[in-house]
Amino acid sequence: MTPTALHVECESGIARITLSRPEVHNAFDDALIAELTTALTTLEADDGVRVVVLTGSGASFSAGADLGWMRQMAQANPAENRADALRLAKLMRTLDGLAKPTVARINGAAFGGGVGLIACCDIAVAVETATFALSEVKLGLVPAVISPYVIAAIGAREARRWFLSGEIFKGDTARRIGLVHETATPHALDAAVQHQCDLLRKNGPIAVKQAKALVRRIAGNADAEAIDAANAELIAHLRVSPEGQEGLAAFLDKRRPNWILREPAPSIPDA
Repeated sequence: MTPTALHVECESGIARITLSRPEVHNAFDDALIAELTTALTTLEADDGVRVVVLTGSGASFSAGADLGWMRQMAQANPAENRADALRLAKLMRTLDGLAKPTVARINGAAFGGGVGLIACCDIAVAVETATFALSEVKLGLVPAVISPYVIAAIGAREARRWFLSGEIFKGDTARRIGLVHETATPHALDAAVQHQCDLLRKNGPIAVKQAKALVRRIAGNADAEAIDAANAELIAHLRVSPEGQEGLAAFLDKRRPNWILREPAPSIPDA
C-alpha cells in the first residue's frame, strides 16, 4: 500500500491538511497532487467543515516539485507533460476556488509550487523565519501554472522581479509584497493561525462563501480553462526544450547550467 502524502484531521469545524512528505520537504509529485485535490473536494462537500488550514510537516511548507518527479517528467513527451501540468492546474484551481475559507499555515520554506499554494489561500500566516522563492528560471523553466494566483497576490510588478530573478526572499518581504498577511514567531504561529480560524468561524458560512465569490466576480475572472491550457502548453514546451532539459540536468547533477557564463581568467599585466 502506498503511504499517504497527506494527513487530514477535522475538529470543531476546522479541517487541517498537512503535507506529509518531510523527507523531501513536502515536495509535489503526482500522488500528492492527486491526494490533495481529492481531499479539498471532499472537504468542500462536508457541511461540518467551516475552515480549511493547509500546512506542511517537518521544517518546510513545500519545496515545490519533487526531484524524482521532475526527472521523470523531463523524459516524458510533450503530451504527457501537458497532461501532468493540467493536473497541477486543477489542484490550484480547486484550492483557489474552494467556497470555504482557507488559511495557509506556513511553517517553513516555500518554493515554486509551494508559493502557488500560499497564493491560492485566502489568508496566509507565516513563521517569520520562512523563506520563499520562485526559482523556476534557474532550471530554464517558468512558474506558468501558478502564475495567475501569484500575480493576483503580489501584483504584476513584483511578479516580474521575483519571476525573473529567482532569488530567495524572507518573511518580511513576503508580507510587504502581499504574499502573506501576517508573520509570527515560531512559538506564536499556531496561536496566530487559530485566531484567524476563530474569526472565520464567527461569520455566517453562506456570507463567507458569497464574499469569496464577490471578490472573484469584481476582480474579474477570465476564461480559467483557456488560461490553464495555455500555461500547461507553455510548461510542457519548456520542460522538453533544450534549455529546460539542460537546466533540469544541471540541477540534478549539481553543476552549473551551460548558460551561466564563466568568469574570464584575470589578465596578467606585463612585467
